[in-house]
Amino acid sequence: MPVTIGGGLPFCGRQLTSSEWELIQEITRDFSGLGLTELAGTICELLEWKRPNGGLKSRECYQFLLSLRSRGWLPWLPGPRPRARNPHSTTVNEQSDAQTPLSGSLAEWSPVQLERIEQLAQRQLFEQYIQRYHYLGYRVPYGAQLRYFVWSGQQPCRLLACLLFTSAAWKMAPRDRYVGWSEAARPENLCRVVNNSRFLILPWVRIPHLASHILSRAARQLRLDWRKRYGVEPVLLETLVDRDRYSGTCYRAANWVSVGLTQGRGRMDRTRSAQGSRKEILLYPLVRRWQSELCESSATRPLTTANAEEEE
Repeated sequence: MPVTIGGGLPFCGRQLTSSEWELIQEITRDFSGLGLTELAGTICELLEWKRPNGGLKSRECYQFLLSLRSRGWLPWLPGPRPRARNPHSTTVNEQSDAQTPLSGSLAEWSPVQLERIEQLAQRQLFEQYIQRYHYLGYRVPYGAQLRYFVWSGQQPCRLLACLLFTSAAWKMAPRDRYVGWSEAARPENLCRVVNNSRFLILPWVRIPHLASHILSRAARQLRLDWRKRYGVEPVLLETLVDRDRYSGTCYRAANWVSVGLTQGRGRMDRTRSAQGSRKEILLYPLVRRWQSELCESSATRPLTTANAEEEE
């Protein structure tokens, strides 16, 4: 049966069973000489805490163990090992220098092609472009992520834009109200929401309607690529627009819907103290039944015949 620990602290939205909690206590006590990373990996293997693509939820377990330690539930657990504070820096070279202006109608440069970035050299060039030409610069993304270059289909092929998609924000009140999911359903289904965290049309590219066209193409391709990479089919896209800088016209032209404003805190702000500019939240459904799929949880999902027999 489920146990309540740490003031109701769940792991990835679900309460632990008593046997799971006993195993965590046993492993962390008996192998306290191991680092937190190794302990998290071991626990995930034993409890089969895995992502839909089979990968271990080691990062989530690492944070979970830290939370339990800070609340006094695992006092024997070792603290995180100190790391040298070497913030990530982007090396910029002539590869990302400004190019000759590119203009004309969308038809002249169509069809545009999205290339999923896989190679290290591509990732480094992508990082340069974002660092040099996006107003937020480059920050190392957390969680699941896919990067794309957008190329013109006409010869000579020219690079037009860069796209970065990442895991969704944990909580955003306007988005959560619009989706309508419960506190139980949100952590279960948040993996089916993907965040468009960076979208850069290179500054020397001047093609009317290009941005909204790219967004429409990207929505179709991302759904397939995300499922292939992570074993999860996304049903909703989200993005944040700084209205002090941009109006979000290209998103609206691509049929994204505005649902409200953020509170001005970053997605990694856990103390509720950081204050930044409030951003507009826009959403784009990828399937017709997106809302019902996001709002369904294991608690409300109908039992299959096999499950019903087990319950009996």
